[in-house]
Amino acid sequence: MKLSKIFHDFFNSEKTGGLVLIFCTIISLVLANSSFKDSYIAFWNNDLNGHTYTHWINDGLMAIFFLLIGLELEREVYIGELSKFRNALLPAIAALGGVLVPAGIYIFFNYGTPYVRGAGIPMATDIAFAIGVLSLLGNKVPSSLKIFITALAVIDDLLAILVIAIFYSSGISLAWLGGAAAIFTAMLVMNRLKVHVLLPYLIGGVGLWYCMLHSGVHATIAGVLTAFVIPFGDGSERSVSYRLQHFLHKPVAFIIVPIFALANTGLYIPPGWMQQLQSSEGLGIIVGLVAGKPIGILLFSAVAVGIGICRLPPGLNWKHVAGSGMLAGIGFTMSIFVALLAFSEEEAVATAKIGIIAASVMAACAGLLYLKIILKNYIPAENDEEEE
Repeated sequence: MKLSKIFHDFFNSEKTGGLVLIFCTIISLVLANSSFKDSYIAFWNNDLNGHTYTHWINDGLMAIFFLLIGLELEREVYIGELSKFRNALLPAIAALGGVLVPAGIYIFFNYGTPYVRGAGIPMATDIAFAIGVLSLLGNKVPSSLKIFITALAVIDDLLAILVIAIFYSSGISLAWLGGAAAIFTAMLVMNRLKVHVLLPYLIGGVGLWYCMLHSGVHATIAGVLTAFVIPFGDGSERSVSYRLQHFLHKPVAFIIVPIFALANTGLYIPPGWMQQLQSSEGLGIIVGLVAGKPIGILLFSAVAVGIGICRLPPGLNWKHVAGSGMLAGIGFTMSIFVALLAFSEEEAVATAKIGIIAASVMAACAGLLYLKIILKNYIPAENDEEEE
């Protein structure tokens, strides 16, 4: 199975970004637990125009992150791995299992407690982190496995975005929401009129973000909505969508996501951190991500193939699907983002972050070791190379 140039570029950009993300997380955790911890943590809480640096990063810069995710989703839906229903069906069903089962596990541990609001935390997969870990296997990874994991993570992101929009919005202001709807409609009209100049869409996107910020629906959703009204055209390198996506890849991978990690993983880990992991919240996150993700993905995939809804693509086997499920347990960026929306109490947020980091490390190590074992004798084929 040949990898298209677009997919090859996407995979490699996410791979490098994932490795940078891992490095920044380690640096942040080290600084937050060193003699510099007070000044390091205080830095991110500095005020800028009435909000902390962290707030501006999470509500502002992350909107650009979601804009890129939206552009990637748009490309996959139009001409990528999700453009053919038959190709998209298995990773879509797998992703659904990877969302519902972890959420169910989390609810099992936290039903009847205030922490049940965090059910969205173990639903997410960090695509950059997961692909970054996968890249450590080098050329031992079949193209079919790369495509399946990427498609799975992309659909997972879409489901996470829907969860954020539906369940983590509060105090809805109809006036501001109406303003957002008017701007979005205007951008849709521009799209239909085949306006292929980027600037009006970017101005509209900023206006949409501002309205969303005051509407009660999380402001980052504006990034995804903007992405889907930017003209895709034929998807070539000359198209508006492609040029913006290509421009954003490096700033997002090497500036925005690392800054998010530095701001949100600057977490002091107290001596009793093991007790926090053993709480209902901590267990729900860890078991949900580490066990729930692979179980849900494997179970839903097996049922779908078993009843004939879809089939395993050539070159992919059930061992590969299991390994994909393990790597999907790396929630990290998206999970931390949901945790910040779910909880306002400092202790609950801290427990969630510790649980997410612990679960992501466990999922990464388990997935890497498992795939290293099952792919030990794999010989890369010529058709695994990039298509010219």
